[in-house]
Amino acid sequence: MSVLVGYLVNFLVGYAAVTIFFYMASLAVPKAGFVARALAAYISLLICAVFGVLASIFFTLIGKQGISQWATARAFHYVMRLTTGIVFQVEDPGNILATTRPAVFIGNHQTELDVLMLGAMFPKWCSVTAKSDLKHIPFLGWFMRLSGSIFIDRKNSKDAREAMAGAAKEIQTRQQSVYMFPEGTRSYAKDPVLLPFKKGAFHLAVQAGVPIVPVVVANYSHVLHIKSMVFRAGTVPIKVLNPIPTKGLTSADVDELTRKTRDLMLNELLALTAKAQGRPLAVPASVENSSATSSAVHVNSK
Repeated sequence: MSVLVGYLVNFLVGYAAVTIFFYMASLAVPKAGFVARALAAYISLLICAVFGVLASIFFTLIGKQGISQWATARAFHYVMRLTTGIVFQVEDPGNILATTRPAVFIGNHQTELDVLMLGAMFPKWCSVTAKSDLKHIPFLGWFMRLSGSIFIDRKNSKDAREAMAGAAKEIQTRQQSVYMFPEGTRSYAKDPVLLPFKKGAFHLAVQAGVPIVPVVVANYSHVLHIKSMVFRAGTVPIKVLNPIPTKGLTSADVDELTRKTRDLMLNELLALTAKAQGRPLAVPASVENSSATSSAVHVNSK
């Protein structure tokens, strides 16, 4: 055991030394800052993942499993604030995050840094959704099960509506909100864009009879843009929009609900990005010109 601890201490000391070296090198070579913050982000994620497993076990034992992901998210938010200097600032004038439950929260998906965004805004009694296949993946799947993630089973499902039936029942029974990225993939866009929305989140909200709560994050390519090797400290605004009720709606209304919600979020994205970057913005770049990579935890529901 002592040998294992020794290896761990040596690893952490060495990792910290390399990270500090790149931070110092960034004073002369700006791109070294990209490497430094990437290293800091990975170790922060690892530390908080361990914390998350322990927190999930603790909250499950005391009967409060539903706040496990909230506690883990907050830990990651504060650790990353210290190690990278990146802050996501939540604007929630209606106190929606604390008062609306259950709900289907949805947001735009830009890069891997969205994990930190969730750390800043994730409400209590909320979880991410994930494909049911992830249940059995070591570490990630174990954490998700321990922390009360809502899994969506798409096996033998013909459409999004059928796939969401089980998840809708869990939301109602557990009074647990969920957070989803309706784009389904990261945009990695330099300009404020929204990829086409998939309908799974909207079918889920309608079936569960709960509101949709749009959460818009300003485009933060000035803070992180992987292609340009830009990764710097900064503040990124997040705005929580008013809930969109779904009571009385049916699957026939999902197309229109999806379209209106996307339009609302795109308008807010443009305004919020102009505020964040301190400059007026033109019409958003076309979706075709932005690359996209599939996210590890999302629902590809058409």
